[in-house]
Amino acid sequence: MTAPLVMPEVITGLSILLLFVAMGDTFGLFQERGVMTIWIAHVTFCVAFVTVVISSRLGELDKSLEEAAMDLGANRVKVFFLITLPIIAPALASGWLLAFTLSLDDLVISSFVSGPSSTTLPMKVFSSVRMGVSPKINALATLLIAIVSVAAFIGWWLMAREEKQRQRDMQLALQQGG
Repeated sequence: MTAPLVMPEVITGLSILLLFVAMGDTFGLFQERGVMTIWIAHVTFCVAFVTVVISSRLGELDKSLEEAAMDLGANRVKVFFLITLPIIAPALASGWLLAFTLSLDDLVISSFVSGPSSTTLPMKVFSSVRMGVSPKINALATLLIAIVSVAAFIGWWLMAREEKQRQRDMQLALQQGG
């Protein structure tokens, strides 16, 4: 599961390509490499990183919260959706963002497993930069930076708003209790 963390991308890409070739020879699958093979390769590559993030959060999870909810009559599904999922939600979001970033950045594995009729954004950018940086690439980079900046600002704003609400709730609880 954690092999992609320490294995070079060239080895990973070549291994996945050889797997697709063997599956094509044996079962007739993936003879035409395209979007599906790129998707499988990126999931294979990114799942190790996401697993590390989510498993570290699950390791910090207080089991007594789940046990208390079950003692109060909640079934396992309800406990998962009302207790466990909200606690690990930041790790899920972080894992998704990490996987998205790694997948968007990946050029080597994509070039191994994509067929002639499919391409990814990094492959397109790399092939166009060989001839010199065009205004299209500059515009794309500007858009990506703007989108990431807006998303980061929205995330900061939501966290700041939640923190202020928590502070107000704490002050209100202290005033009512005291």
